[in-house]
Amino acid sequence: MQKVIKNLFKGNIFIIAIGLTIAIAYLSLMKVPKTEISFGNSDKIYHLFAYFLLTITWLISFYKKEKLKYIVLFACIIYGIIIEVLQESLTLYRTGDYKDVLANVLGSVIAFIVFVQIFKKFNVN
Repeated sequence: MQKVIKNLFKGNIFIIAIGLTIAIAYLSLMKVPKTEISFGNSDKIYHLFAYFLLTITWLISFYKKEKLKYIVLFACIIYGIIIEVLQESLTLYRTGDYKDVLANVLGSVIAFIVFVQIFKKFNVN
C-alpha cells in the first residue's frame, strides 16, 4: 500500500500543491450558504488543517531545494494573509478575520516543524 501511495505522489506533488492552492482560494472566496447552526470558532481547525496541508505539499514539492523551505513557509503565510484581505475587500458576503490568519500561520508553522523533523530523522537529501 505504501508503494502505491508513493507512486501516486511521485511526480504529482507539484500539481497537488497547485490544486490545493487554488482550492483554498476558491473555498475562501466563495459564497457560503446561510445556516441556522453556528459553530463559533471551530472553523479555525479547518484553517489550521488547510494551511498545514498547503505548506506540507509545497515543502515536499521543493524538498530537494533545502534553501527554499523558508521561502515556502513565508509564501504560505503571506498567501493566508492575502486571502483574508481579499475576503474583506472583494466580497460582500465574507469577512477577513485575524483569528483565521493566526490559525493559518499556526498550520503553516506546524507543517514546517513536522517537515524539518522528518527531514532530520530520515536524513533526506
